[in-house]
Formats: sequence, C-alpha cells, structure tokens
Amino acid sequence: MKYDFRTIEKKWQDRWDKEGIFHAKDDFTKPKFYALIEFPYPSGAGMHVGHIKAYSGLEVVGRKRRMQGYNVLYPIGFDAFGLPTENYAIKHGIHPRKVTDTNITHFTEQLKRVGFSFDWERVVDTTDVDYYKWTQWIFRKMFDNGLVFRDKTLVNYCPSCKVVLSNEDSQGGQCDICKSEVVQKSKDVWYLRITEYADKLLEGLDKVEYPANIRMQQENWIGRSYGAFVNFSIADTDEKLRIYTTRCDTLFGVTFMVIAPEHPLLEKYRDRITNIEAVDAYKAECAKKTEFERTQLVKDKTGVCIEGLSAINPVNGKKIPIYISDYVMMGYGTGAIMAVPAHDERDYAFARKFGIDIIEVIKGGDMNEAAYTGDGEMVNSDFLNGFTNKKDSIARMLEFLAEKGIGEKGVQYKMKDWAFNRQRYWGEPIPIVHCPVCGMVGVPYEELPLKLPEVENFEPGEGGESPLAKIDSFVNCSCPKCGGAAKRETDTMPQWAGSSWYFLRYIDPKNPDELANMEKLKYWLPVDWYNGGMEHVTRHLIYSRFWHQFLYDIGVVPTAEPYAKRSAQGLILGSDGVKMSKSRGNVVDPNEVVDEYGADTLRTYILFMGDYSAAAPWNESSMKGCKRFLERVADLKDKANGNGVTPKLETAFHKTIKKVSSDIEEMKFNTAIAAMMGLINDIDAAGTLTVDELKIFVKLLCPFAPHLCEEIWEGVGEKGLCSEAAWPEYDENKTVDATIEIALQVCGKFRGTLMLPKDATKDEMLSAAKADARIAAQIAGKQIVKEIVVPGKLVNIVAK
Repeated sequence: MKYDFRTIEKKWQDRWDKEGIFHAKDDFTKPKFYALIEFPYPSGAGMHVGHIKAYSGLEVVGRKRRMQGYNVLYPIGFDAFGLPTENYAIKHGIHPRKVTDTNITHFTEQLKRVGFSFDWERVVDTTDVDYYKWTQWIFRKMFDNGLVFRDKTLVNYCPSCKVVLSNEDSQGGQCDICKSEVVQKSKDVWYLRITEYADKLLEGLDKVEYPANIRMQQENWIGRSYGAFVNFSIADTDEKLRIYTTRCDTLFGVTFMVIAPEHPLLEKYRDRITNIEAVDAYKAECAKKTEFERTQLVKDKTGVCIEGLSAINPVNGKKIPIYISDYVMMGYGTGAIMAVPAHDERDYAFARKFGIDIIEVIKGGDMNEAAYTGDGEMVNSDFLNGFTNKKDSIARMLEFLAEKGIGEKGVQYKMKDWAFNRQRYWGEPIPIVHCPVCGMVGVPYEELPLKLPEVENFEPGEGGESPLAKIDSFVNCSCPKCGGAAKRETDTMPQWAGSSWYFLRYIDPKNPDELANMEKLKYWLPVDWYNGGMEHVTRHLIYSRFWHQFLYDIGVVPTAEPYAKRSAQGLILGSDGVKMSKSRGNVVDPNEVVDEYGADTLRTYILFMGDYSAAAPWNESSMKGCKRFLERVADLKDKANGNGVTPKLETAFHKTIKKVSSDIEEMKFNTAIAAMMGLINDIDAAGTLTVDELKIFVKLLCPFAPHLCEEIWEGVGEKGLCSEAAWPEYDENKTVDATIEIALQVCGKFRGTLMLPKDATKDEMLSAAKADARIAAQIAGKQIVKEIVVPGKLVNIVAK
C-alpha cells in the first residue's frame, strides 16, 4: 500500500471530528480514565516539538485505554492570561484579547494537524469571562475563609515588566518572563495563606503516586523542619529576641546573634544604638539587593555590629553581640538567628571576618581550620557533656528549655505565603472593594464576574501602578456593605490563578450555575494520570493542590487530592545537544516536520527518541528511520493473506502484545516501538502474515501512528474505526518460545548451538548433542570422561 500521509492524515482527522469519537461522555456506568496535560500558554511563536512530546505520552495511554473500553476524558485548553501576551500587545499596539484569540486559533490548528485525541468540546480558556467568573469565585471563598490578606512588604519587582513577582517567579534573582534583574520594592501585596496548608500538602503526598524526584522537590519547597523556639533577652531591657533552631543542642556554642536589617528592634531602640549612622547606611545598601542576592551561600559576608544592644545567651547567661546582616530575612522565621560558628559554615565565616569567639560544643573538628558539621561527643555544654547521640542531646535540651521557660518545641516551613497580584491589565480582576468605612469588602457573588474593562491604553503605570487604576469608571464604585463611596481593587491576579483549577472545569465546562456539577466531579475525580514538565512541580503543582484541598475543605470537590498520579517528560534538545531556543537557532517547528514527514512519523519519532522522562537531542536521521518503519508497515497490507495464525509468528505476536501493553503503562514508549519494529523483522523472515495478524499489528501501533493504522484497517475491510477497536490480548503460555537455543561445548569450549523443544529432557538434549555433526567430530575416537547437561541452557561433553 502506498503511504500517502498528506491524503491519509487529513482524511482521518476529518472523520474523527465528524464522528466525535474523542468526546468524553458523562456515562457514569462505564469505567473512566481522566488523562490530564499541562494546558499550553498560547504564545505568538506557536507550538514547538516540546509541546508534542509533553502531550504524546498520555495521548498514547489514553488511546489505549479507549480501546480497552474506558470512558476517556483527555481535554485541552489554554492558559491565556499573562505578561508575554500583554507585553507583545503593548509592543505592537494590538489589544491582548485579539492577540490571545489569534494565538489560540494557531495553536488549535497545530494540535489538530498532529492528530491528538483531545476532546475539543471541552476546551477552556482562562481569559473567557465565563471561566474567570469561577476563578474570582474561588478567590472570594478564600477571602471569606481568612486565606487572603494584604500586607506592605519588600517584594521582588521587575522594572522591565513593571510587575511584582513571587519568589517562585523570580528564582535566581531574575524575572521568569523577561529575564531582567529583579529589584526590591516596598508595596502593598495580596497574599494567599498557602502556609496554612503546608502540613496537608505534605501529608497528601502519601496518598498519590508521584515519582520520587517530584515528591522530593515538593517536600523541599515546603521545607518543614522540627526544632525549638528559644527566647534570648536583650541586655538591660524587657525585650526578647525569639529565634528558631533545629539544633538547640548547640546553644552553649552560641557566641553572637544576627537580625534582619528590617527588624523592628532597630527602630524601637534607635536612641540606644551608638553607631546608628553605620546601621542606617548598611540598611540602605541591603534595600538595593534582591532576596536571591542576599541569601546566596557563596558570597562575602557583610554586616554591622549593633553597638549599644547585646543579647544574653539563655542557657549560660553570657552576654553576646548582635549584628545585622543581609543574609537574615525578615520574612523567614522570626527575622533573627542564633549563631554557632564552631558548627555552621556560614556562621564560622562570619565570626572569622568579625573576630567573634568560636566555642566548640561537638568534638570532632579543628576550630582553627573550619566549622565541624558532623556528629560527635558534646563538650563545653554543662549538662549535655558526654552525650554522643544528637537525638538525645536535642531531647534533653528541649526539656531544659521547657523547665526554665525560655523555649519550646516548634515547627517551621521554608515555604512562604503566596504573593498573589500583578499590577497589569491582562489578568483576572481581584473582586475586592476598598471602603473607607467597612475596609476590604468582597464583590458580591451574584455580581461576579467582575469583568475587565475594555480599554485602549493598557500600559502599566510608572512605579508599578496597575493600568486599571487610571480608569475612573472602573475604580469608583459603591461599597457592597454600606453603600458609600468606595474604590475597586486595581491589581489583577497572577497567571497561576486560572491554572490552579482548570482540571475541574474540564469536567463541566459550560455550567453557568456552579464551578462544576458534584455528580460529574464524583465520577471523573481524581485525575487518573497527570503529565507535565519538571519545571512546574514547585509552583503550579503545589498551587493547584492547595486550591483543590481548600475546595475539598469547603465541600466543593469530593476528593482531597486532585491528581492520583503524576509523571514528567524530558526536554527535547536541539540537534546540537543544547536546549532549544530562538537565539540559538536550534528550534524545530512541528509544522515543518508534519509537512515533510507526516504527523504519524513525528508522533512515532518523538516517542522513539529515548527514555520519555529524559532529555534527548533532535536527530533528523532517526526521524527518517521512523518514516521508513511506517512505510514498511504500509507494505504489510500487500503481504497479508488469509486468516488465522501463522505458526512461525504466533509466539512473536503474543510476546509483542505483552511487551507493548506493558511498556505503554510504564511510559517506555521507545521500547514498545522497538518491539513492533522487531515484529516486522519477524514477519519479513516468515515471508507472510495473515489478515488477522495484520489487524493485531495495526491495533498495537494505532495509539502511536493512528492515521496510517486507520487507513490499513479500512483497507482490510473493517467498517468501524481502528481507534475504537478492542485492544489485543495475549496468552501468557504463548509468549514462551516452543523451541530454545542450546549451547554446545566440548571440554568447556563453545562449538555451536542447537535448537531443541523447550521441554526437552536431559537425555534428549544429550542425545541430540552427540548426534550433531560438529560435536561428533570433536569426540570421535575419544573417551568420554564426563557429561554435563544444564536443562534449557547447554550440553558440555568432556572427552580425552
């Protein structure tokens, strides 16, 4: 059969669309499978081959499940609010609504060309007013439940995008969007109290199937630690400096304290500080640094000793100096730390630079050379002296702190509350009204959605002011509580808002009355399998789990966790082995691949590149190899003849069915394809196959290369669709070869092999070996000393 992919692919895409075979049905009697991908941000550049890989894994799994009789929900949508679209719109003078619609149309065309089995009746767009109505509704619920607050604080600010960024969006001290250096700025910021859910987020990991590396990243980001809160007195005052430590056993080694430059203690005791000018100058320098710059471990240690204030070590009564230093952040812990230079590398470097005492309290190192961070015997520690077990030392110190009333057990988290606002136009308006009498008041639920006003000028204001603040008709309103004059909030939500619950809206995308119908939620949740990139496991994955757990707590969703299983795909690198980027000129456009090789070749190659979870470079010659494989598949139609089973191929077919079925579930797509390539070689060696066997082959290949398989399926007289045919089954007994290869040896030297029935007895193996001409020639005229027979393996005859 001629493989004319240009004709074939359009033909079958049109038929799938016409018959609606990928539309999930709300038929609660059928077993369901909900496969979820990270929905794309519709950029102007369109899709790249990385998108294809991200969606191809569950595409194959979902198609297989559908053939196994499952009611499959494999939806698609667009995460369309955000800075890139708005920046593009400003640059080119086009409204972001128009830019977004154009980009979504382009993405949709690209996705359909590849033949993905998405349910196009359930498409969601986060910028659609009927969608973001419910994003605002969830925010209002969080506001009502005390999970939303506003605070003035130093924030990560991108002067290029003119927007506040969360820690997650400014990792490395750079803006995630434009890569500009981030600066610190004092602003009023909306926060979501994600820290209230820290324990639930950790505990929920025990109920789901996540790879170890994803689980570890979530645990590390949340950063729960167990330790102690300890109160240090400020000398000659009633003031206490409260610190948190995971190593209270080292308290006898505390020789100084460090507080954040923003600590309120500095203003409270300003008149007592004799070097206040130096302190103020240092504070001014710190204000210019980003959080990333301040917390780097490998950097020069800077600080100023606060003259006029000192602390008292609560366990030995010694007076110790207090410093300010940029590496202590007011937003982490208590804004103050105790320093044990003998056993902490950063404290050691600081103490060396400023000439502070270093007292060893754990035996094992050389204090003249470096801090000792290992375990050992406690020394110079009064009642802890002689303890050799860290756990026991900590337990005894906790008892002491409680007895003396100077501290207690505690838990801390690395994760901070989620900065949840942007000073831009293209985002969901925050449904809050500011009233001079009533304070912050939520927009009534019946008035949602609070729509973005249609404007021509959507450029951000100077100093980070939202463009909405310039629109009097939007800003000025009446208070929903008292009816007095009030002003609307002018910040918008971050892009993460709409993506934190999109998987729920797919279940009931056109419902005008509720987020989603509970009966439908009960049927489809949890998501059975969620695949996405590793870059989102500490942001989107945590955020969406937080929103879902909150919705579960207020009775809106029926499951505590949104995703039963999470997997991740590796990157596709350029042919030069480097991450694809426009600047390097190594980006591969999937449209160009489809034009030249066809969608089935692209789909097959993407999954044949290597381990699905690992990065792999683009290789044009391997692409051509996959094209040749599909051409060989097309030729099978002309070789197929008759029905039933070809004896020479029976075992090979059952082995391949088993292998492909298992590999798809384990995301070993490359070895599944390799198994089918091997089966073609077996077919060529046999010289024939039956039509029944051809049908089995195309059903196995259908999730990978569905267009070609549909064409062959039709060509052998089938009326229905291969995509809806029953998945092949194998007989375990027939996956074992009827004959096996036996090694032949004489005096331990290999002399050849022999094919024998797999259940041949020792005597039968020995007789066959002696009858073999190669062995007979080696033992002729010799005395047989020993005969070694290993069933199913070898025959070794020792002769002299």
